This record gives sequence, C-alpha cells and structure tokens, in this order.
Amino acid sequence: MNFDFSEEQTMLRDSVARFVQDDYDFDTRRAIVASDEGINRQNWQTFAELGWLSVPFGEDHGGFGGGPVDLMVMMEEFGKGLVVEPYFATVVLFGGLLRAAGNEAQQASHIPSIIDGSVLGAFAYLERQSRYEITDVATRAVADGDGFVLNGEKVAVANGANADVLIVSARSSGEQYDASGISLFIVPADAEGVERVSYRMMDGQVVANVVLRDVRVGADALLGELGGGYAAIDRVVQEALVALGAEALGIMGQLNAKTLEYTKTREQFGVAIGSFQALQHRMVDTFMSYEQAKSMVYRAVCALENGDDDARRVIHAMKVMIENCGRHIFEEAIQLHGGMGLTDELDIGHYAKRLMMINATLGDGDYHQAAFSALSYGGGHSTVASISDAA
Repeated sequence: MNFDFSEEQTMLRDSVARFVQDDYDFDTRRAIVASDEGINRQNWQTFAELGWLSVPFGEDHGGFGGGPVDLMVMMEEFGKGLVVEPYFATVVLFGGLLRAAGNEAQQASHIPSIIDGSVLGAFAYLERQSRYEITDVATRAVADGDGFVLNGEKVAVANGANADVLIVSARSSGEQYDASGISLFIVPADAEGVERVSYRMMDGQVVANVVLRDVRVGADALLGELGGGYAAIDRVVQEALVALGAEALGIMGQLNAKTLEYTKTREQFGVAIGSFQALQHRMVDTFMSYEQAKSMVYRAVCALENGDDDARRVIHAMKVMIENCGRHIFEEAIQLHGGMGLTDELDIGHYAKRLMMINATLGDGDYHQAAFSALSYGGGHSTVASISDAA
C-alpha cells in the first residue's frame, strides 16, 4: 500500500510546519493561552489567508475539497505545535455538521464565513449526565409557530466562549437516550436566552457551559431533518476522531523527539543519561508505541477515506491505541525529564495535558474498547490484543 502524500498534501503539511516553527514557539503559545480569549484572532486570519480553513469544504463554496488525509496532515502538525486556535471546534465539528446536514442556503450562509475567518463556530452536544453517550440528550426543542423553542444546558463546549454561532443538539421527540428524535439547530451565540460561562480546561483551552432558556429560533435554523440529526452527528464524529488521532500522533512524536534529545544532553555520573542501556530500552519502547499509534491512525484514515465497511471498528481501535500508547509515551517523557517535566515552564507537561484531554474527548479508551468489542464480538471480548488485530 502506498502511504506517500500527494504533492498538495505535502505542501499543506509543510505550510503548517513552517508556521509552527517560525511563529508559534512555546513561549508564544503560553502567552496566547494566558490571554482572555485563549486564542489569537490574528493567527486565525493567517489560517484563512493560507487557505487552511477551506481544506475540508467543497469547491462550490470556495473550499479546497480535501478529505480525511488532508485533514490528518494538518492536525498532526497542529499537534506538534500545541496550536490552541479552534480549528477542531470550528472547521472539523461545526463545519463538518454544516457539510453533512446543511441545506444549500445554510451552507452558502455559513461556510464562506468559516473559510474567510470571519466566523468562529462550536458544536454544543455534551450534557452533564451524558458522559460519552452523544444520544443522551435532555435539552428540548419544542415546535412553536413556525419555529422552535430550546431549553437545556450544554457543558464543556469547545470554543463555546468565543464562538459566534453554535450548532446545538436538542431532543424534538422520543426518549432521552434514543438515537432518533435528536435535531440540530443553528443558534447565534448572542441570541436572547443564551448564557455562556467560560472556563479553562487542564490543557489551557477555553470552553464554556451554554444554558438555553426559552431560546427561539426560526424554522430555517433546523439543520437537516427534524429528529434525524444523529446520522449527521455520527458521521462527523468519525471524522473528528481521526482528526484527534492525528493531533495526538503529532504530540507523541514531539514528546519522543524532545525526550531523546534531553537524554543526550542531561549528564549523570559524568556521562549523558542516554548512554545508560536501561534508558535506551525505554526510549525504544516509546518509539514502538509511537509507531503502533501511527499505524492505527493511518489505518483509520484510509478506512474513512475509502469508505470501508469496517471503518467504524477501526476508528474505535485507533482511539484505544491512542490512549494506551499516548499514556505510555507521556509518562515516560515526564519521568525521564525528572521533576522539571511537571513544571509549567517546560513544554513536556503541556503536551501530556493535551494528550489527556484528547483521550477524554468523544469517548475515552474504555468507552471505545467496549464499542469495539460490541462490533467485533457482540460485546464478548475486551482485550488489547483484539484491538491490535484491527491493524
């Protein structure tokens, strides 16, 4: 199988890599994270000017027309730089739902604004009781005249504090845990009845709890079919999981590279600690974890790109492998750096925190292990060996 990137994909990857190297060093990122918004809007406009915001959108809306592989090469480089600007929240989730469920008018209204950088978006789906079950929706949407009234609360909404427009999942029919009966609505973030409380997650990114009190929206705010929103959510979540896997892969590669370099310069007993055979073995182990994770990410992106029948199963396996390998790599990186590995002044701990947040986004390893087992064996087996078989 040919894993070489196309010329366009290589140029896209190199473009992001140059930006991270030249304009997004660790101190610059720390300053951005410490700012009130937690993002740099000038950087966001740079993303727009370089065409990065257009990558997954169709050419009919001024997009690049890229697929999962194009998104993967970008997200991996974003991971290497710990980029906090809301590409995942705005382009992958918010934009992905517009692509998957939006009608022509909705797409024409919002996608060009994403591409030119004038609109930030967010997908409000998570609720206090739902944990990782996206179908557990208590927020209600009640028909009212020619529109709807929304009531409920969404928590930990990525980019929810800075978003101009939200896509909100709400139950228009059925019981709380049903996949059917979930509808999607486009809601201006400043609409009457919308309240946002922002806070920072452990990786420094700003999220928000969004309370909806009698928020009225028109019929044109409905995204897709009434009660049929889950199909679009499910499709976009598969794409988002692969994007997160690519970001995690970039982080793991950086942790390995930085730790290896540190072992070559840190001296103990008059010699570099990298000369100790025990530490060499541990570095080989983390390299093998990285390669295993890389294989699963590549397998998942190929399955998604090709529309393979087992794509869902492979993506579950990838998420489990990302968590297992990522934890192994960041724990070893922190330990080999010693006490300084936990300090805020060193980037190692920041990479580790971002990996932990990726593990908790859209389902942790245990959740995806159970989902993988259910698809593969009807819920019978639950072993890491079975995950490896998916590669």
